[in-house]
Amino acid sequence: MAEFCKTRLWLIKYRGDLTQQQVANKAAISRSYYSELESGNKNPGVETAKKLSGVLRFDWTIFFNIRS
Repeated sequence: MAEFCKTRLWLIKYRGDLTQQQVANKAAISRSYYSELESGNKNPGVETAKKLSGVLRFDWTIFFNIRS
């Protein structure tokens, strides 16, 4: 249960119908790294946060404002 609590549900919501692989490809990152970000096991740097925000259309600072 503790692992589920770390999951960035907001990121999954923004991903919508796209697969993790599709998002990773569009952001030019690996799928495994994207999966770690989504699960909350890793935190992105500013550059990666900006890439993902461009792909999924959200404010990149959300990674640094929400404790997830």
